[in-house]
Amino acid sequence: MRQLTETDRDIIRIAQDPQFPRWLEQITATGGCAHPIHLTGSTTMRDAGTGEILHHYDTRNEPGERLLVRCRNRRATVCAPCSRLYAGDTFHLVRAGLLGGKNVPTQVREHPRLFLTLTAPSFGAVHRTTTDGERCRPRRNAGCCEHGRPLGCPATHGASDSLAGQPLCPDCYDYPAHVLWHAHAGRLWKAFTDNLYNHLAARTGRTRTGLRRALRISYAKVAEYQKRAAVHVHAVVRLDGANGPGDPPPAWVSAGDLSAAVRSAAAAVHLRTPYARGLGEHGLRWGSELDVRPLRAFSGGEGLADEAVAAYVAKYVTKGAADTAIGLDHPITGPDEITTSRLSAHVRSLIRACWWLGNLPELEPLRLRAWAHTLGYRGHILTKSRIYSTTYTALRAERAQYQGADTGADVANALDAVTEKAWRYVGSGHTPGAALIAAGVAEDLSRSREVAREERLSEPLELNQSNNGGRNAAN
Repeated sequence: MRQLTETDRDIIRIAQDPQFPRWLEQITATGGCAHPIHLTGSTTMRDAGTGEILHHYDTRNEPGERLLVRCRNRRATVCAPCSRLYAGDTFHLVRAGLLGGKNVPTQVREHPRLFLTLTAPSFGAVHRTTTDGERCRPRRNAGCCEHGRPLGCPATHGASDSLAGQPLCPDCYDYPAHVLWHAHAGRLWKAFTDNLYNHLAARTGRTRTGLRRALRISYAKVAEYQKRAAVHVHAVVRLDGANGPGDPPPAWVSAGDLSAAVRSAAAAVHLRTPYARGLGEHGLRWGSELDVRPLRAFSGGEGLADEAVAAYVAKYVTKGAADTAIGLDHPITGPDEITTSRLSAHVRSLIRACWWLGNLPELEPLRLRAWAHTLGYRGHILTKSRIYSTTYTALRAERAQYQGADTGADVANALDAVTEKAWRYVGSGHTPGAALIAAGVAEDLSRSREVAREERLSEPLELNQSNNGGRNAAN
């Protein structure tokens, strides 16, 4: 007879609890969240005029006197159910800025819009991912670097090859420059957007002030780590009139003008890092590889489809460190963790560079040790200009209002009520048995969504077949 494990005993304990049905309701309400937040407290809603209690909720009657809420982690490797919700919100956020909706006028689909990719410069030669038998760095009589390593590579590296993205010579690779570029990526983007107004004004024969009075540039951007562990930026850029999304841009500016200005503005960005003793200064610029493509709202024609771009961005923001070149989803607590963590030699060297540079007084404001797990990159994965579209907060509030209405909550009274809240954080995560049950709930919900999706996709087909059958019978 099989001996019960700790997880088995925990599942039995949970299932035998008299409040198990209510606990299961909470797990289902979180979507099977892998690391739920545990809260204790109460919410009281009173009539603003009379003080009468309209609704009162307290966790004292809940299992363990706790309420479980989603962790809202965007990384699929950390919490798949919450990352799916985050991806959905991101899709609607980006899509609304391209096609309208969520309080964004539908006229924005007629505005000039681009999807662009800005890359990091080279910090040293690395092994390239190749396809169709193409070799990595085929060089005849390439010779060796000063450290005795070959300057070429005749091999073919697939996407899963551990050598892809690794330096040909780690001693030649400029690790401090790589880290400092990451630490200043936000400043590089700011310099690019500032330049964009200048270069667009010059191209259209306007002054910078006159251009800013006539139009606005809105954007949403997402950061992605390449195989070489360097960030590059994907961005949706849109031209609006002076009053925002509801105002069309002037007729004298086109998507072609915007595309040309993007290329010249990116090439003109040149910044310098603060001087540090023993390190000097480093120049900062964007890489020479720049991709700019127009966007289209509907199928057909030239350019990328808006829906495809929104889906791509939404898919990327849920990637965790295990899906990228980094390897760590959490801050590093000390130098010993750099040695013991499962990382590639290249990433380990970048983290060590962060740790070393973070100890220099001149670079202390960059807080490189705190951001060593992201290789010095301090920005959010997705950011946007203020008027590009809606916000995550607004999307979550809309969902909460919908769910409240769906459960029969008195929204009208809630709007006229004074709400008193007293909540306290008391923990997070699951016990082993609870984690297994939550994973099963998440899998069931995912399967149900997939079945519903397949049914929705099949409905038009069945309708068409029915109509065709009717026509055939009539004939």
